[in-house]
Amino acid sequence: MSTAPTPEPPRPSPALIFDDPLDQPSSDDTDRGWGERPAASGDSAADLARFLDEKPPHHI
Repeated sequence: MSTAPTPEPPRPSPALIFDDPLDQPSSDDTDRGWGERPAASGDSAADLARFLDEKPPHHI
């Protein structure tokens, strides 16, 4: 004999937030993540890798 599993309690619905979204800074409001790279040690291989990563696709 198998017993029926106990039903899970219903999940509460997400609360509506009526705050002004412009009061909160977005991820674009900071300089974090814009062109940041690890500090280069003057290694030519690292310079080449950076050049190859940043070159436009039409420059082959």
